Order: sequence, then structure tokens, then C-alpha cells
Amino acid sequence: MKVVDHLKNANQTLFSFELLPPLKGDNIASIYQIINPLMEFKPPYINVTYHQEEVVYKKHSSGLLEKKIVRKRPGTVAISAAIMNRYKIDVVPHIICGGFSREDTENALIDLNFLGIENILAIRGDADKASRRFAPEVDGHVHALELVKQIINLNKGNYIDSELENKTATAFSVGVAGYPEKHNESPNLQSDIMFLKQKIEAGAEYIVTQMFFDNDKYFNFVKICRDNGITVPIIPGIKPISTISQLSALPQTFHIDIPEILAREVAKCKKNEEVRNLGIEWAIEQSKSLIINEVPVIHFYTMGKSDNVEKIAKAVF
Repeated sequence: MKVVDHLKNANQTLFSFELLPPLKGDNIASIYQIINPLMEFKPPYINVTYHQEEVVYKKHSSGLLEKKIVRKRPGTVAISAAIMNRYKIDVVPHIICGGFSREDTENALIDLNFLGIENILAIRGDADKASRRFAPEVDGHVHALELVKQIINLNKGNYIDSELENKTATAFSVGVAGYPEKHNESPNLQSDIMFLKQKIEAGAEYIVTQMFFDNDKYFNFVKICRDNGITVPIIPGIKPISTISQLSALPQTFHIDIPEILAREVAKCKKNEEVRNLGIEWAIEQSKSLIINEVPVIHFYTMGKSDNVEKIAKAVF
């Protein structure tokens, strides 16, 4: 079933979460260990992220640096298929622009269609850490808007090779990302909303937000979207803070604000366990407020662990 159909059929706020593929060399049992405790909350679907290749530099004893291209977390498509098979649940694999040519994208979509996967989250992906600027593949997409358009074109049976015979139309439901505190590359929030609206007009059916720690930022984001004619469901994304280092790492990595009161309480903590408990309590209060305001789904970013999300879910679902 498509995400939008799950939302239409729901009579209460739903629970969903996002998984990182395991690091290369690990096995899929680590994924099941994250999923198993969360199944009691009846997620209608599970998201699986995609991670492009990274440039790393290995320093040799001579002092010379060797440049290597590595993919640290492969397996998104296979993990999605394994989850569907094991749990009989819908999956939402992420498809990104980075690392994909248009043909690579088409082939990935064909694979997903063969597997019976109906949902995709289409995002541009992060810039390479070494260059700090996003660089598309040759004949790849520069923006998520172009990726959405390619997926919708495939839904219409329009392949790159227009001379293909027996062209089969796909039927993907496409979600896109939204940024309550704006994308870090946008000059302002209003400009960011304009680009988001273009993705909806191209065929995206719902929005999943970047993590936020102040619900007012989400509610303000929804209002601005509605004021600009964006009527699709807007799913809030929640990430419970869990370590002292995240007080600086999360704003630096995701370009988000930590509310003053939360930052002050984290700064008082001496151990990560204290921060983890604080993060759980903060996310519980966030979630309760969101449910009162009848959000369609609360989407949790697990970041490879689920014990804190399990405690949050027990308190609010």
C-alpha cells in the first residue's frame, strides 16, 4: 500500500521510523534488532536510507595520501526487500541524486518496481564531505525536483530510451523532504518553500520534515506551506538527542537549532546516559503535542538504535 493511502485510512496519528543500512561488513541481523522492538507500535511502513559513495584519504607511512572511493552503507534495495519479506510491511527506500546518472536512477526504479515496492522518498542527498558542494554525476540530477520528474515520467511509461517496446508504466508514490528551518543552501525559508512547491506540483504526494526540536518551527512551516498552496500531508520528523556531542554535532551537520532550554539541560549532563534520558523525555513531550495537533504520522530517525524510540513510542502510542 502507498504511504498516502495509509494516511487516508488512518483514524489516529501513525508511527513510522527510518533505518540506516548497516556498515559494510555487518549483517542484516543488526537491522532486525532495531526493527523488532518497534513492531508492537504497528508502523504502516519503514523508511530505508541510501548513502552514496564517499571520498576518503588513507595516509601511508611515507606520508603520501591515497584517495579512495568507498560506499560505507550499501544494500538499501536488498534491505527493503528483506524487510517486506520478513515483516510483511511496506517500505520506503530513499533514492538520491548523488552518485546516480539518469540511467542509474531508471535501473534502480525498475529493480524496485520488480520487487513490488510502491513508495519512494526522493531527495538530492548531501554534498561530498571533502568538497562541501554537491556535484551530480555525469548526466545526473542536480536537484531533487529533476529526480521527482523522472520518477513521475516513469509512472507515465516514459523511459529514457523512447524507442523501447512494451514500455510498462510504474506506479510509485513519491515523498520529498521539507526543512522547517530551511535547507542550508537556501537564502531564506520562503525561497525554500517555493522550491518545495515545485516538487509537489511535479507529482510528489507528501513531505517528511528534517528533524526539529522546537514544535513551533514545524507548525510555522506547515502554516507557510498551506499559505503557499501546498496541501499535501506534512509528516514531522523527530530525532531524540542522545549524546553530549550532539549538542554541537546536530546543528553543524543538519543546520538546525537546539532550543535554549534543551541545550542548557544537556550542558548540565555529565554522562551520555543522562543525555539519552533527557532526549527521551523531550521527544515524548514533542510527540504528545504533535498528536494533540493531529499530525498524520510521527516519523522517528533511529540513527542505528531503537531503544530510545521504543521508550518514546511506549509513552505516546
